[in-house]
Amino acid sequence: MISRYSRKEIRKIWSEENKYRIWLDVEIAAAQAMEKYNFIPKGVTSVVKKKGRIKVDRIHKIENKVKHDVIAFLTSITEQAGIKARYLHQGMTSSDVLDTSFNIQLVQSGKILLQDIEKILSILKKKAKKYKLTPCIGRSHGIHAEPITFGLKLASFYSEFSRNKKRIIRAIEEVSTCAISGAVGTFANIDPKVEKYVAKKLKLQTEPISTQIIPRDRHAYYFSVLGIIAGSIERVATEIRHLQRSEVFELQEFFSKSQKGSSAMPHKKNPILSENLTGLSRIVRGYVVPALENIALWHERDISHSSVERNIGPDANITLDFALHRLAYILDNMIVYPKTMLSNLNKTKGLIFSQELMLELTKSGISREKSYKIIQYYTKQSFSKNIDLIELIKKDKRIMSKINEKKLKNIFNYTKHFKNVNYIYRRVFK
Repeated sequence: MISRYSRKEIRKIWSEENKYRIWLDVEIAAAQAMEKYNFIPKGVTSVVKKKGRIKVDRIHKIENKVKHDVIAFLTSITEQAGIKARYLHQGMTSSDVLDTSFNIQLVQSGKILLQDIEKILSILKKKAKKYKLTPCIGRSHGIHAEPITFGLKLASFYSEFSRNKKRIIRAIEEVSTCAISGAVGTFANIDPKVEKYVAKKLKLQTEPISTQIIPRDRHAYYFSVLGIIAGSIERVATEIRHLQRSEVFELQEFFSKSQKGSSAMPHKKNPILSENLTGLSRIVRGYVVPALENIALWHERDISHSSVERNIGPDANITLDFALHRLAYILDNMIVYPKTMLSNLNKTKGLIFSQELMLELTKSGISREKSYKIIQYYTKQSFSKNIDLIELIKKDKRIMSKINEKKLKNIFNYTKHFKNVNYIYRRVFK
């Protein structure tokens, strides 16, 4: 991923240096097991650990000649460690190293994404409590519906990211497997005890049955979870973008003192960070389909998945980490305008109370169909003539004979819509 959309900590996980370091860890763990069970001579691992160094340029130079990355890696280590290094990789196949190492990189990345989500949850919880009873209009289809609170919006996001936290934990568990089972996965030339030892050493689970590779449904699940999280990011970003529109302006991204919004129009303060998140979310979701298509490989293995994973492994994780970090910044620093929220709530002159008016008429004995028709007539009048709905209702003797003035006034009070906010918050923040 380009440096503009990546952070150092997670980018380091996907560096060539770290990849080969993990390969060496896998090879050393396997050799330790083989020494323990007397499959190879004692002292191999101590020599390799002492003398073996990761030389990325040398590995690449050898690979250019042999056209095989694992052989190039082993050759480089052998050049440094000497003759004893010939016992490395005994009975193993390349995928034992590649797949186990790839899973370790996914686990390392997943843990960073988990930390990112936990930070977002902390911010959302704080903000949701702050704006718990801040009135704003709820919208459906982009049209004013009924009153809610800004806190409820944030609580909804909190609940969604709580689910995302559970998803990423499960996704990490799904790819926390190790396969050291040799060609086509039959353990023909390596003892299963070696795999068990390596798995424990590297804090993984043994893959119950591999072919020559770890089954790719595990990875498809992991990348699908990343795609879902990206969708959640975009949901929040889209809400922020809508609420920052000039005709709405209920909140705003933080705009620094020397920041510029437009090269042409000095007045512009654009929601560029949220728009950026919308774009990055598309990228992450775009990696899900290739991951799903990696499931169906030929027989016990082919390498059609390899080129896909060399791209989506780093890019999906690095991009999502950046997006989550940026979202946390936006949420923590956003500027909220409660007065504008209240002004917008009152903008439609009481139309948002039409449902309760209708329900009150039905309680008085009028059919729902007729009640709907009566209230709809006055809502149309209110909208077209720009007159408060309550004033039109007061002039209708049929309605006022069913609803007294005190009751009518109570219907047009938005605070009663918040009577169950505490109940909702208890469920969300239990």
